[in-house]
Parts: sequence; C-alpha cells; structure tokens
Amino acid sequence: MSDPLSRLLAEKDVLLADGATGTNLFEVGLESGEAPEMWLESHPERITALHQAFVDNGADIILTCSFGANRHRLKLHEAADRTHDLNRKAARIARAVADVAGRPVIVAGSVGPTGEIFAPLGNLTYEDAVETFREQIAGLKEGGADVAWIETMSAAEEVRAAAEAAVACDMPYVFTGSFDSAGRTMMGIHPKDFHKSVEGLAEKPLAIGANCGVGASDMLATGLELDTGDSGAAVVLKANCGIPRFVDGQTVYSGTPEQMADYTCLAIDVGARIIGGCCGTSPHHLGAMRHAIDTHSRRTPPTVAEIVATVGPLVNKPASDNIISGAAAGRGRRGRPRG
Repeated sequence: MSDPLSRLLAEKDVLLADGATGTNLFEVGLESGEAPEMWLESHPERITALHQAFVDNGADIILTCSFGANRHRLKLHEAADRTHDLNRKAARIARAVADVAGRPVIVAGSVGPTGEIFAPLGNLTYEDAVETFREQIAGLKEGGADVAWIETMSAAEEVRAAAEAAVACDMPYVFTGSFDSAGRTMMGIHPKDFHKSVEGLAEKPLAIGANCGVGASDMLATGLELDTGDSGAAVVLKANCGIPRFVDGQTVYSGTPEQMADYTCLAIDVGARIIGGCCGTSPHHLGAMRHAIDTHSRRTPPTVAEIVATVGPLVNKPASDNIISGAAAGRGRRGRPRG
C-alpha cells in the first residue's frame, strides 16, 4: 500500500469521487466545441474553483481536467505538441487544491479515449495508443497526480493500452468503462468481462468500474453485474446525474441531490467502494452524496426492481438480458468528453 489511494481505501470503507468537469465548466463560460483542457492556460482559476468546490463538498478524489489531453484530441486544437505540458498543468492545479484540504485528497489523472479508431478499421495501432497514453500519463505524474484514472472506455484494446502506459510510467491505475449500449460498452463488453482487458499485465488495477452511461439506475444495474476477477480491485461507480434533456437551448440533467443521495446509498449496497458523479453532477449534488456516505450502513445488494423503485426506470435492460452481436471488443471508437 505504497500509493495514496490504496492507503485511503484501507482507512475508509467508501470514498467519494468528484462530479462532472465539462457540464460544470459550461456553467461558468465554456463554449460548445471548446476544449476544457485549453482552460488550463486561459482560465486556470475556474478549474481551481471547481476542484475546490468538490473538495468543500466532501470529495476524497478529484479528477484532473485532462480527459481529452492526449495528442490525438489536442491536435484538433493545434495543441498536440503541448500534451506533456498541459497534463502537467492539469495535475499541478488539482494538486495545489488537494494539498491544502486539511485531509487526504487523491489527485486522479483523468485519461480518456484517444478518439481514434484502431486498425484495421482505422489508423491507430496498439503501439501508437500505448505511446499516446504514456506521454499523457508521464505529464500527469510529473504534475503530482497520485493515480492514472482511465475512464469512459469502451474497447478492451484501448483500456489495455492505457493501463500498459500507466505501468510503464510506474503509476498505479484505475479503469472504468461506459456501459451505455444495451448494458454493455459500445464495443460489446459485458460488465462481468471488463476486468479481462488488463489480464497478464505486470501490475493489477487498484479499482475497476463504470462511469458516464445513461443514468443512475442503469449504473447500479451495471454494478450488480460487474466482476473484478482476481484483481482484488475496488469497485467504482460514477454515474451521470439523471437523464439529459434539451431545455431552452441547454442540456439539463434530471437528477436531484436527493436522487443522487439515493443512488449513493444503493451503490454502497451494490458493493462500490468509490462512488462519484459524472455528467451533470454539481458540487451541490456531491454534498448530498457525501452525507449519504457518512450516514448509510451497507445492506444486502438491491434487486433491479428495488433500484427502479428507488431511483427511477432503466433506460436499457441489464446486460445479461440483452444479446447483441457484431460489436468486436478492441476496435475502438470516438469517445466523448467526461461530464
């Protein structure tokens, strides 16, 4: 337990991860099509303020503003040559907030998909993917990140490439997928098989789980089916704050603080040890989730029917109730921004 996340997991039964990055930055001026990572240079104080708001509302883990800070995504903003520097800045901004929190706060270096398609359907080779992630994670490590937080993944090959890069950088790692397609990832991975993405690597993950997706109820259903294999990894559930709706030209998420508190209690019952929010989750939502963690005692896992009765209807059927074909895990897809 030489790393800070393992130590904190040993001290606490359940950790609270933060909420959304993108949707919260939209609230303070981020424009559609603008990369949040560019604000690391133009508006670092707004990113600092968001990290601080999450910490003030009880977050044990804050994710850096680096989800799309890999060379393939940054080239869309003519910033591919600044990959290492931007990731270092992202980690330093979060580190500065964590270091004055007065309690242990983990800085997790957010690593999202490359946005490229793997060969033979696309041009991205596995070796290029590993080097892309290695470059990003090296910057995050230099900036002070405690752990590489690989998130919103859908392809086994891309998960493995990112995890291999983390190992090469001597960084502990976590990985989560988005199970938004009939209860599976876009590339067809069932929650029970997700852990197999990193089988055989020199280091095992600290945590495995799910983020984003299509709402809290579906996230909990995914949690019931998630298997971490023999990794000993903690389970992560980081759900969107309800279902998005387009209202008066803006995307609004339906989840209330009360609903996110209910989701948090059920996530504890499902067995999650790291619980947070993704798209639409504000610091105010996170405060309600903190209270839920602090006051709820773990119970037996709920049934899907109990989840629906408490949090609301599923958008998809659970993965085991859906049989899909034609999606080969490991081919990659264009990921979407976190939060």
